[in-house]
Amino acid sequence: MFGLSELALILVVVIVVLGIKRLPELTRSAGKAARIFKSEAKALKEQDASGAGATAAGSGAVVSGTVVDRDDTPRS
Repeated sequence: MFGLSELALILVVVIVVLGIKRLPELTRSAGKAARIFKSEAKALKEQDASGAGATAAGSGAVVSGTVVDRDDTPRS
């Protein structure tokens, strides 16, 4: 009977053998995702540095709405 470590080793070998065809595609996709993430992070840093990232609540804007009590009855 096989032990847990032998089954894990067999599973890893099967994954490597079956996944070897897709490995270049996966690495290409991972590189593309990393480049997109890096460019978006850079854009957010530039946006924060320019001060354009203020939210409505932080900019002093008036927000309209209805105040609701905990028992969900509207209050004027």
